[in-house]
Amino acid sequence: MTSHIPIIAIDGPSASGKGTVAKLIAKKLGFHYLDSGSIYRTIGYAAHMQNIPLNNEALLLKVLENIDLSFKNDQILLDSKDISEAIRTEKSGQGASEVAVHKALREAILGFQRNFEKSPGLVAEGRDMTSVVFPHAEIKIFLTASVQIRAERRYKQLISKGNPVNIHSVLNEIVLRDKRDLQRALSPLLKTKDAIEIDTDKLSISDAVDNIAHLFSLRYQTS
Repeated sequence: MTSHIPIIAIDGPSASGKGTVAKLIAKKLGFHYLDSGSIYRTIGYAAHMQNIPLNNEALLLKVLENIDLSFKNDQILLDSKDISEAIRTEKSGQGASEVAVHKALREAILGFQRNFEKSPGLVAEGRDMTSVVFPHAEIKIFLTASVQIRAERRYKQLISKGNPVNIHSVLNEIVLRDKRDLQRALSPLLKTKDAIEIDTDKLSISDAVDNIAHLFSLRYQTS
């Protein structure tokens, strides 16, 4: 696949900051934004609401066929209802990871994701943006951080939203999710050879955004 539409693809583990960074870069450049993880979270959420087991791929495909999913500003809408907060819980994150192991479902979602490739450009973030969904992206980033730092970030985020969690349970969930994402047979989380790794342990969000924006400007100054 080739494209003249600029794409910045960002992969990385849970709570590495890629969602916030990707949104800010998209805003900075005036590009479209794709949060691929929210698609899997939404399918898991919709399946849960319908009492559908997350290991039943056939029924999950039916869920995908029938959901009305859209993105508006910072909102994720399911059947016109804002579910942005509902799918950001640790339970939803775990559900997304379980949903993501199904081959036929991932293939069905792939076309939906690629429909976001529109002018003037796209910033896409997830687990397999650089390796599977947009392997032709001009800029490929692998955004990472230590498990402890990621757990602390997620803990603060959940506490700020009133979720009754403790740091140990959050840390355990992230470790388990990393294991599933790294070891799954289909599109595992990985750093592609042409991706640039950015460790955000000691970087602010604005620093990470500036670094990626600089890489993008260099790419287009020399193209």
